[in-house]
Amino acid sequence: MKAVSVTFYGGVNEIGGNKILLKDRKVKVFFDFGQSFTMGEDFFTDRLAPRWLYGLKDYFEFDLMPRIRGLYGERQLMYTDLRYSRPKFDAVFISHAHFDHVAHISFIDESIPIFCGSCTKFFIESVEETTSVFFGEHPYETFRTGDIVKLDSLKIEPIHVDHSIPGAYGFIIHTSQGDVVYTGDMRAHGPKKEMTDEFAAKACDCEPVALITEGTRMVEEEQRASYSESEVKEKSNEIVSNTNKIVFVTHYGRDTDRFRTMYEVAKENDRKIIIFPRMAYLLRKLVEDEHLDLPDPLKDDDLLVYYKRKKTGTFSEEDYFVWERPFMSKMVTAEYVHENQSDLVMDLDFYQFGELIDINPDEGSHFIHSMSEPFSEEDIEDRVMHNWLDHFKIKFHQLHASGHLSRKELTEMIKQINPKVLFPVHTENPALFRKINEKTVITKKGKPYRL
Repeated sequence: MKAVSVTFYGGVNEIGGNKILLKDRKVKVFFDFGQSFTMGEDFFTDRLAPRWLYGLKDYFEFDLMPRIRGLYGERQLMYTDLRYSRPKFDAVFISHAHFDHVAHISFIDESIPIFCGSCTKFFIESVEETTSVFFGEHPYETFRTGDIVKLDSLKIEPIHVDHSIPGAYGFIIHTSQGDVVYTGDMRAHGPKKEMTDEFAAKACDCEPVALITEGTRMVEEEQRASYSESEVKEKSNEIVSNTNKIVFVTHYGRDTDRFRTMYEVAKENDRKIIIFPRMAYLLRKLVEDEHLDLPDPLKDDDLLVYYKRKKTGTFSEEDYFVWERPFMSKMVTAEYVHENQSDLVMDLDFYQFGELIDINPDEGSHFIHSMSEPFSEEDIEDRVMHNWLDHFKIKFHQLHASGHLSRKELTEMIKQINPKVLFPVHTENPALFRKINEKTVITKKGKPYRL
């Protein structure tokens, strides 16, 4: 009998980029296939990026993608020296829709099925329909908690977890050599922390032979401020309730928990919230999921949609993409925002700051930065952001609830699950896990580990 093995092709000594191959007898399954946050930073920058026309050629040149036969599409290999062969892998399971877990499925042979949560499929569709990103015409199979997917000798059990995007899952993988647990990404301080608790309890009950866990916040000493989602709401409410100026907010576009927090803060203070068309489009898709309880941008009177000038500059329907047009009945412009500042909370990410010139907010307005703080004082984007805010005399507030377990929470979860062996991924500090579990394996990229 062939042993079960796991091989880590990404997520090794880095945040994100998880590419975890599990083999059991004849079955070969990947868990996540994403792009790390630092991938290619030694060779590429914003305007210098891998050439999309050449598929995997630029990635192989700098060893940014694993060279694996029978995994990639024929077109993706056209300009490389890796010969195409028929697919040799059975499936890819995606834990959630963040790019550091899903981005590189675009290179995978389109005959290989992608398994993901129902909500993740909504996110993938929304990205493809509103941007130039295309993940490929794979056969998609969706699941929810309670489902079990059978692939020959494998039984894969997805279980929901709380994360900074809805529809996030961890997995209990029932192999011929015992159970393997993979956490995906999770937190224990969000509005659905009970889902993470449920996952940890089930993982403990199965007495796993191995635990593959994320470790984003496994650091010697955390320097960044971090709040729970309820604390973000409380502190945001204090800001909004104590001003008669407009309040701008920036948060990760797919963090619907954060959107709901700001939406509720606006409503509780008799303000309307303004979003951009791409967020409106995403919400319109997600209202199909009854478990999310999100407002419908076409029906909710407290939601308005901001339109920038395009093409002719006359706000004509023809100026906008087809997917943007359905929300024009809720359209507001810079002039409306300027004239109604005290009645509004407005989503405004960094790349839309040019609209501040037209909005011309009153001095003393507020900006809630509800995202991670920069890693260093040399962060150019952060410096530019503060230059804009200082120019318009807007008050800055840092309020963020992380999407990941803290070191303390990680420690408690690992001790609760008590695996026979521990594989840290999605972390820059895997050695710190040995202080929790002496059977921690410090993985090497591309090396198989037998269970």
